[in-house]
Amino acid sequence: MKILGVWDGHDAGACIVDEKSVLVAVNEERITRRKLEIGFPKHSILACLNYLKIKPSDISSVAATTTDFAKTLTRAFPHLKENYYYFRRRKTQMPNFVGLRKNFKHFLTEIPEVPLCRSVSEKLLRRDLDKLGFKDYKVSFVGHHEAHCAAASLCSGFKKSLVITLDGVGDGLSGSVNVYEKGSLERLSSIKARDSFGLFFEQVTDLLGMRELEDEGKVMALSNYAFPVSEEENKLIDFFKVDGLNVKSKYSTLQKYSLLKRILWNTPREELAYMAQATLEKHITQLFQNAINETGITDVCWSGGVASNIKVNLNIRTKTNIKNWFVFPHMGDGGLAVGAALYQSMLENGHKPMKLDNVYFGPDYSNTQIESAIKKSKLEYEKRNDAPELAGEIIGGGGILLWYQGRMELGPRALGNRSILAPANSLEVKDRLNLQIKKRNWFQPFCPSLLQEDAKLLFEEVDSFDKFMTMGYMVKQSMVDNMKSVINVDNSARPQMLGKENKKYRRLLTQVKKNTGYGVVLNTSYNLHGFPIVNSPEDAIDVFIKTGAEKAILGDYLVRNG
Repeated sequence: MKILGVWDGHDAGACIVDEKSVLVAVNEERITRRKLEIGFPKHSILACLNYLKIKPSDISSVAATTTDFAKTLTRAFPHLKENYYYFRRRKTQMPNFVGLRKNFKHFLTEIPEVPLCRSVSEKLLRRDLDKLGFKDYKVSFVGHHEAHCAAASLCSGFKKSLVITLDGVGDGLSGSVNVYEKGSLERLSSIKARDSFGLFFEQVTDLLGMRELEDEGKVMALSNYAFPVSEEENKLIDFFKVDGLNVKSKYSTLQKYSLLKRILWNTPREELAYMAQATLEKHITQLFQNAINETGITDVCWSGGVASNIKVNLNIRTKTNIKNWFVFPHMGDGGLAVGAALYQSMLENGHKPMKLDNVYFGPDYSNTQIESAIKKSKLEYEKRNDAPELAGEIIGGGGILLWYQGRMELGPRALGNRSILAPANSLEVKDRLNLQIKKRNWFQPFCPSLLQEDAKLLFEEVDSFDKFMTMGYMVKQSMVDNMKSVINVDNSARPQMLGKENKKYRRLLTQVKKNTGYGVVLNTSYNLHGFPIVNSPEDAIDVFIKTGAEKAILGDYLVRNG
């Protein structure tokens, strides 16, 4: 039985699963072209149905998630969500009472589910589904952290696992510690919204002049450019205390925001970023170690927005007694539709853990559709039978290439189907990508894609091959010159280690290896900074023209700009 998963909040999306696997999954931003789109994911639902060539009436079970007060309120009054979307993304003039707005938002989101929330949420969801033609279906609401848990545990391949969720806030909680075994999740502890690591890091992000829920990765990157601050001198380290499986914040969310503002007044922004990052690394690593000690389980999986912090993940991997690990690739709220559907499938279909091999879950487009879009653009093009090898030659020769193939990836990382690719050993190319093509902050590192078999040659302590860019690794000192454009200033990187899951991309990397000695490239997402990754051929051509890049390969077609 197929189950539709729906998430209608921040980074809305939809997916369809059966009793064995994720069949299709799409986030709304990829279709509407508004980054981290909010609201009912009409376009994503239709895209999922169209991909499988089924009708709404073929779906008899729908799983949604999160019924706290704030989420229910914005379902009933969508303009509140829309207004805050523009405010949060700084797409409007600075309004009056900015601090008051943020404080009010934090106050609302910490309120858990209250009477009528679930019934109101179901009524509003049914209204929107009915408009799309859904009939005779049941609706189930899965808890926010249960959805994160299901995404991690049921995609990990572990028969029994320790499952930890950490994010901003959802259903009045910011995290949980759980055990998955034999088709059920047992909650061991819950972390209140007041004690949220995610909200703390969001506040730091906002105070540094960046966009909360979007630019936390920039804060992590910026932290590497500070002079190290000792733990004794870290003004943020005692904001939290970890006691067993419990996390306690010394201050309320509003008190933390006020105190952070005062600390920032005479603290360089790089130093504040460093102290915040160090605070997460210390306390979260301790929480994981405590959970391992208490349960005796060393197969650990985790999800939630905080799981996007690959430096925290690196500490968990190298400084605890973890044995096998898995981070769900779409770890933030954009992965909740998948988690909700998998949780419900576990209950209804006996869905068992599977080892996720890839996240190419989105739509794809034929060569005919691609050529039609290219013709309309009037760009110069030619069809090639050796597209991967040609791409490898271009990159191996020092060129930048926009690469568009197959099914779109799910999640925040481009993994070789919607990618901008370049040499891994050129600082000049890195600067050109950042400043001219992607238009990003100079301190943001790019990431490498590499052949799985080269991983242990390039990185230290490779205990598991990460296919999804969810984990930090340290580059071997002897290999730094080969990886100059894909490492942070501390020689860390967030790699994609490619196995056999993407044949075209593997052929490309194999050709690069022939030219350079190593099957590694710079891989960044096919988009302009601040906009979603491209979906359709028309999107790909539009971005190609705007970047001013010289060459793109779309399907089997080499396209030239100008």
